[in-house]
Amino acid sequence: MASAGALTILEYFGGEDGNRCGYCKSDSGNLSHGMWAHCLTVQDYQDLIDRGWRRSGKYVYKPLMHQTCCPQYTIRLSAFHFQPTKSHKKVLKKMLKFLQVGEVPHSINDGHSEEQMDSQAEIPVSCDISSMHKSVISEEELKNLNTELDATEKGPEPKQGDTASDCNSGTGDQKAQSANIEVIIQTAPKPGKGADVNKPLCRKAKEIRKERRLQKQLLKQTDKACLTEQPTIISDLKPKATCSKSLEDFIHAAQPESAAHRLEVRLVRSSPPSSQFKASFQESYQVYKRYQMIIHQDPPDKPTVSQFTRFLCDSPLEPETRPDGPASGYGSFHQQYWLDGKIIAVGVIDILPYCVSSVYLYYDPDYSFLSPGVYSALQEIAFTRELQTKASNLSYYYMGFYIHSCPKMRYKGQYKPSYLLCPESYTWMPIEKCIPLLESSKYSRFSSNAKQGDKDLMTELGRVKILHKRTVMPYTVYKKRRRGPSDESVVKQYAEMVGQTCAERMLLYRT
Repeated sequence: MASAGALTILEYFGGEDGNRCGYCKSDSGNLSHGMWAHCLTVQDYQDLIDRGWRRSGKYVYKPLMHQTCCPQYTIRLSAFHFQPTKSHKKVLKKMLKFLQVGEVPHSINDGHSEEQMDSQAEIPVSCDISSMHKSVISEEELKNLNTELDATEKGPEPKQGDTASDCNSGTGDQKAQSANIEVIIQTAPKPGKGADVNKPLCRKAKEIRKERRLQKQLLKQTDKACLTEQPTIISDLKPKATCSKSLEDFIHAAQPESAAHRLEVRLVRSSPPSSQFKASFQESYQVYKRYQMIIHQDPPDKPTVSQFTRFLCDSPLEPETRPDGPASGYGSFHQQYWLDGKIIAVGVIDILPYCVSSVYLYYDPDYSFLSPGVYSALQEIAFTRELQTKASNLSYYYMGFYIHSCPKMRYKGQYKPSYLLCPESYTWMPIEKCIPLLESSKYSRFSSNAKQGDKDLMTELGRVKILHKRTVMPYTVYKKRRRGPSDESVVKQYAEMVGQTCAERMLLYRT
């Protein structure tokens, strides 16, 4: 697992060129900023998605909200407060009846209006990342960089480095050198900003334990969801006729011996690939290929193994475990749905410090009658609530983007209580308050407080962390060392998009 000293390494490409839009079919109306993420810590990615970024494989992008043809708003659900609607329970009961007695609905379109829960199904960069900017860092060079950066993190105490004139600092810089990597650090102290209002308050361990006990009682869990790579048995009992049944009552009920079918959900780490992931790779890929060809009408030569790997298996997220985190750890995973010993659906998810982020869903089209899109979303919500009992800060389920200008993508708003990210203040607003604004304009600021701006606005360009010629340095030093035309406008744009906190923590690769 990744150490606490793991670093994020990115290449930024800006957002000048337009791409084809999968929603309105515009040839070049889809505009976004893009970064190639070679390594990305789970905390950095959490902070990035809370600023409107999202990953597709190792490509991380942020829509240009005020310019793109179909604005995409980050949407998240408060998992703990979620209550399944009648239509959700209908899907859950349908699954239970199928598992119990093999009952197949008369109408295969039952629940179809909510079916699509593959969070990026229509986003161009999702399935065609080969058209995106190519990385200028080779895999071998990246491997060496990671080794040397890791050695630097564990290296000796820093020695006195560049002079004051080199670093534009009265006290000079310090330089820590290990192997062939230099890390130049300005000694000028950063002014305090106080507590981060966007982060959870520190609490006593006793209070956290009390909250966890209460959560366990409220969730009424009879079986524990799978947190490692062991199967979770999904019930196929017919639920009792009561309106008080919780989501967990449907998902984790006991299973009889006489069941017609048996469903297991297995959580397997996809990056780096676990042995269980490798063993099921080909079967999982075949499900994906059929899904893309039948549901999305892809030609047979498009959903290749390499495309599947780049899109849904490769991930820049560094795996991480924490003492107070979930047993599965953080990072990228596949939740595999095994029916009678074969894979029928796979949910691709990221487990982050504050959320479970849904990346994609693909399934065997032969089982469309079970509404796998809705069922997997409900399963992932229940899984998020299970993780919250182990890690109290992990309380949200991110469903990707909400696109109000595309009617078929509005279904995500039916999972409540949901919140949309304001594209200007980066604060969360209840979706009910956002919809009237989006009815008037496809792009809208949600925060009603005109004075409320970006709390993490880039204010100190000189503190942006740069990786240049195998050396880590602040932008003020890089600017003096760089040869050739100035790239200050690009670095400034990058810092504005990721925010001051991430800009000072992540490494921006510059040639």
